[in-house]
Amino acid sequence: MKAFVFPGQGSQFAGMGKDLAETFSQARLTFEEANEALGMNLAKLCFEGPEADLKLTANTQPAIVTTSIAALRVLREETGLSPDYVAGHSLGEYAALVCAGALSFADAVRTVRLRGAFMQDAVPVGVGAMAAIIGLDAADVDGICREVAGQEVVAPANYNSPGQIVIAGHVAAVERAMAHAKERGAKRALPLPVSAPFHCMLMEPASRKLAEVLADVPVSSLCCPLVSNVEAVPSTDAGAVRDLLVRQVYSPVRWEESVLNLVASGVEQFVEIGPGKVLAGLIKRIAKGADIQNLGSVDDLKTF
Repeated sequence: MKAFVFPGQGSQFAGMGKDLAETFSQARLTFEEANEALGMNLAKLCFEGPEADLKLTANTQPAIVTTSIAALRVLREETGLSPDYVAGHSLGEYAALVCAGALSFADAVRTVRLRGAFMQDAVPVGVGAMAAIIGLDAADVDGICREVAGQEVVAPANYNSPGQIVIAGHVAAVERAMAHAKERGAKRALPLPVSAPFHCMLMEPASRKLAEVLADVPVSSLCCPLVSNVEAVPSTDAGAVRDLLVRQVYSPVRWEESVLNLVASGVEQFVEIGPGKVLAGLIKRIAKGADIQNLGSVDDLKTF
């Protein structure tokens, strides 16, 4: 069995999707559909940048989803492949839901553009931070965050792979956690160049605004199970989708657990669809020996 997985924020780069759009009408039409849905030239931003504008969260989120769905449509048309399961890392969950038929593409890109703006506005620039802790297990990082939080917020934001956990919260609390992690034997504790502290309780105001938007977004039945970031188990419950997307904003991304549960469900092949190869690298560390492929460019098609 195979799972289609979709990347999140941080995978963007100027030029993404350009060769697909130049080569395949399905991809070109996908970017045109996004332009129309958003009332902006998202295609130009994806293909040409500038990087500074592409890194703005409200632009990054629809840009990655659009590139991912363009690649997905090309893959389906050229190979006929379909997934047994879908999953996405944070933002990538929206592309996964489009793939599963739960969300329309136009609704997804409109929603994630607002999601990006809400997340950016939730915490003033300079108040929050994120850091990657390398070389400690989840229990150690959880304990450190609880010990150093005090009256501030710091907590695991992404359980990415064995020994790679991202934390988020107030700047000073994140710095305290980094220092303690090094004292406890972490190989590295690296601040991340992000504009907001995603997937922690500081994002709760953004989740409330997102809930209002999602209330008006139609959700259809899923054609295959989604492994959500919040629950990390396969589900086809369309009625739970909105709540899961709202909770996802302030909850940790349980990626390692999601991949392990996909493997336990019988998945042997993972296909990362969209820009970059971040998820492929994580899956290699989580599910050793799994068959992993990428589709983000025309050249990638040669491997299918």
